Amino acid sequence: MNHYNRFMPLLCTSLDPHGSYKAYEVIATEEACNGRIDKFLADVLHISRNKIQDSIENQLVEVNNHVVKCNYMVQFGDVIRANLPIPIDLDVLVPEDIALDIVYEDDDLLVINKPAKVVVHPDETYRTGTVANALCYRYKDLPLKDNIPTRPGLVHRIDKDTSGLLVVAKTAESLKSLASQFYHHTVDRTYYLLVWGNPKNDSGTIDVHVGRNSHNRKIISSFIDNQQGKRAVTHYQVVKRLNHVTLVICKLETGRTHQIRVHMKHIGHPVFGDMLYGGNVIGSGQWYASYKAFVQNCLKIMPHQALHAASLGFQHPVTNESMFFEASLPENFVKLVNKWEKYVT
Repeated sequence: MNHYNRFMPLLCTSLDPHGSYKAYEVIATEEACNGRIDKFLADVLHISRNKIQDSIENQLVEVNNHVVKCNYMVQFGDVIRANLPIPIDLDVLVPEDIALDIVYEDDDLLVINKPAKVVVHPDETYRTGTVANALCYRYKDLPLKDNIPTRPGLVHRIDKDTSGLLVVAKTAESLKSLASQFYHHTVDRTYYLLVWGNPKNDSGTIDVHVGRNSHNRKIISSFIDNQQGKRAVTHYQVVKRLNHVTLVICKLETGRTHQIRVHMKHIGHPVFGDMLYGGNVIGSGQWYASYKAFVQNCLKIMPHQALHAASLGFQHPVTNESMFFEASLPENFVKLVNKWEKYVT
């Protein structure tokens, strides 16, 4: 059943440095009445509801020349005008002259120390400025992970706001071998993190399934019944207790998306500064004004999750030699820990 009697794209113009928008006009028929506008437009235009909602929140959707909210109920005869993002072409990777902190390199692979705030490969939010763009500029014939043009040599990834070590394959043989090692969980990976609270045990293992949240795909959820998601195993050990926060080292047995962040939240100790999983608000201690100000200053020092991929070990894909690399904590991570140490004393 059609929910509209006219659907006409009007124009396409660049409105945002991260992409383009297309303007649409839709006139609602009687069948569309009493439905939310975000759902109505998603059904009619075949664009994700999240993108529709983002455009509505940014006041890019009007009904009868008036800006509306997501819960507006569509009425018969409504003239809806919407500026909605055009899906970017993820099949094209633009080479960019971006410096890489290369820890090791040979003919078969390289190991990079990625800073926080840098994305590994393009997605719908970050089109340029990624590690992949830098690799594309520096190397011309890297093998493609899963035959995806925007994944040159990328065996694995770490989150944008996580710093630390990445291994990149330079040949198809290396990519196949390294990908197999990650798949079979034979790669040695450790992370340093600062978490809220004081874990009960000095060490432990978190064996809890994780998977995409059914309501928000940007969020990963933990599933205690182990009937959903995929198995994820994280081993942790306390390095230093600082009253309201604790420095911890984690070793990954599996490598699921956001695994450490979700697992630490699951046991009640979210990663400090983690905006997605509740680490950017006070998670331990009294809400005194002075303490609140101290925490805010800490968040300014490190305005993202305190998580660092500190070591990476694997078998060389050609020589079979055992390779092991370490990356020191970033300067702002060190300053953050020092600030908490001074506060404790």
